[in-house]
Amino acid sequence: MSSLDWIVLSLTLIFVVAYGIYRSRETHTMDSFLLAGQSLPWYHVTLSLMATQASAITFLSAPGQAYTDGMRFVQFYFGLPLAMVVLCITFVPKFGQLKIFTAYEFLERRFDLRTRALTSFLFLLQRGLSTGLSIYAPSLILSAILGWDITWTNIISGGIVMLYTIAGGSRAVSHTHMQQMGIITVGMVVAGVMVVKFLPDEVSFGDALHVAGKMGKINLIDFTFDLNNRYNVWSGLIGGFFLQLSYFGTDQSQVGRFLTGSSQGQSKLGLAMNGLLKIPMQFLILLVGVLVFAFYQFTNPPLFFNETAVQQVRTTEYAGQYKALENKHDAIQAAKRPHVMELTRALKKDDEPSIEKSRTALAKIETQVQNVRKEAETVLSKANGAEINDVNYIFLRFVIDYLPVGMVGLLIAVILLASMGSVASAYNSLASCSIVDIYKRMVHKDDDSVNYVAASRWATFFWGIFCIGVAQYASRLGSMIEAVNILGSLFYGVILGIFLVAFYFPKIGSRAVFFASILGEIFVILSYWLDLTAFLWLNLIGCVLVILFAWIIEKILPQPESQVNRL
Repeated sequence: MSSLDWIVLSLTLIFVVAYGIYRSRETHTMDSFLLAGQSLPWYHVTLSLMATQASAITFLSAPGQAYTDGMRFVQFYFGLPLAMVVLCITFVPKFGQLKIFTAYEFLERRFDLRTRALTSFLFLLQRGLSTGLSIYAPSLILSAILGWDITWTNIISGGIVMLYTIAGGSRAVSHTHMQQMGIITVGMVVAGVMVVKFLPDEVSFGDALHVAGKMGKINLIDFTFDLNNRYNVWSGLIGGFFLQLSYFGTDQSQVGRFLTGSSQGQSKLGLAMNGLLKIPMQFLILLVGVLVFAFYQFTNPPLFFNETAVQQVRTTEYAGQYKALENKHDAIQAAKRPHVMELTRALKKDDEPSIEKSRTALAKIETQVQNVRKEAETVLSKANGAEINDVNYIFLRFVIDYLPVGMVGLLIAVILLASMGSVASAYNSLASCSIVDIYKRMVHKDDDSVNYVAASRWATFFWGIFCIGVAQYASRLGSMIEAVNILGSLFYGVILGIFLVAFYFPKIGSRAVFFASILGEIFVILSYWLDLTAFLWLNLIGCVLVILFAWIIEKILPQPESQVNRL
């Protein structure tokens, strides 16, 4: 990057971190450190919810996901608005009435300490692992730009966030989220505009979308019901609904965001606005990826987008093989370009025979491109000593190669800020559960608030180190945006099932739900391991199994009625 890019990047990051610490300066109590004193307006809640969910994975991996697989990933979010309605009707009033710090406090009051501890443990495990992935995503950027070892970039990415989260707690997290979302929105809009600007003069924005559509990238809606299809309307509405309901209603990283609202009304409005804004936001991010795909139909793309891996192979015995594949790839791309231009002209004239002829030719050429890429991945994997892919590098490579001086720094800042938002919320929620559900409840029950705040800071430090450690292994997981949602789907359905039993099945007791959740989690993990269905359906399966098993166990081994509903 240029000196100007470094200045833009550095000033942006310093401003956001300093602002968050400045706005949260005060003598903290547990309430202010973990829940920002429950004093924030609805727009703070909305932006904080969105910033928590929109990690660097979203802005790095989602454009790459659209580039390789089209826009069908947007269907993943179709269940979100409905989930927000259920949360506003059921979860917010119940949590607000009980004046709780974590969602899992409610489970002890409804069931017992054992159920609370199990659910909190499932959350801590899932969120700790997922946060490691969120740290790894921006580390890709620093590693690619600076040429540093990924170990050091993971430490830097996770450590910066740890600094202001330890210093300012939840209030610092929420105030930095406001600035982060503003900068992120501006940056992604600029990126989309710049992609269109780089298209050939005779190719308009509409032409680019038409070309991408004919090549299968504008695949927004799929009504086919198929349990093995990861992204269609039904998996999004049903599986996505259960995933989003569990994520926003039972994951402390999100529950802690809407519990900061100054009233139940402000929390509900914040959730509702999140439901309205998230799908358009994700649509626009995926659209940027599609535009990058269209751009590379008129401009020769790299054979492999991970430049660090490419530079490494050039120093090995496989350098000749890779160079030959690059030459082959360039020749295919040169042969493809006339067909792309012919398709563009045919689309302008609405010439269906010519459109179909060009589309068929391009489909055959694209198959050749993918075959060469697979060969390149094999060579690179041998040279690097591990299986690699470049989905997460596509958008980053475009930014570095083509955006003008200054804009590169801004877009890199956008991706880093997105990571800081989600990781900060995760640190804060992991510390909340560790202190409220374990330390305060089981270790030191009657300590004073100052000591609990100090313990929260130490818990934040511990989880920061843990998550940075997990980030070291994230490179083996492929598309980060899929990996993080798969990981969530392994746990969220079971956790949601426990909460739904608590809310809607007053005659089911703690013993039944405890053992049902263990059985449900085992079945979900086995279903994923045996590849029985697409991962989104695991959220529905886990939730239904917990309810079903709990009902059966309660019928077989009923608890005394006095021990069942404790609220």
